[in-house]
This record gives sequence, structure tokens and C-alpha cells, in this order.
Amino acid sequence: MLTVLMVFDAIIAIGLIAAVLGQEAKSAGMGGLDGGGDTVFSGKARGLDALLARVTVVLAILFAVITVVIAKMTM
Repeated sequence: MLTVLMVFDAIIAIGLIAAVLGQEAKSAGMGGLDGGGDTVFSGKARGLDALLARVTVVLAILFAVITVVIAKMTM
């Protein structure tokens, strides 16, 4: 059971990395502080970015829960 959870956790981690890397940048970093170009508060994500944002949250929660379960099982 522990091995299955560890493999599932690794698959979720890879999916989480892919979801984060697939998103577009939300700001110009420190250059966005002067108000030019894209800023942090430029608007809501649409389309693929919105889907990837939701997928990121779901995968992050699953990763955290499974990691805590694995940690409890190994104690």
C-alpha cells in the first residue's frame, strides 16, 4: 500500500510541475511595479490558463494530503 501511494504521489508531483510550467506568466516581475505592461492585478485568467490554475490547485491539495498520509504511515 505504501509503495502504491508513493508512486501515485510521484505521478501527481510530475503533473503538478507540468501544470505550473504550462501557465503563462502573470506579471513582469519587479518590472510590473511601475504600472506599465502586465501587472499583478491585470485581470482574470481565461481559457487554458484558468483550467491550468484549477488543475494546479487540485493537484497541490492531492499531493499534500498523500504526502501527509505517507509520512503518518512511515512513523
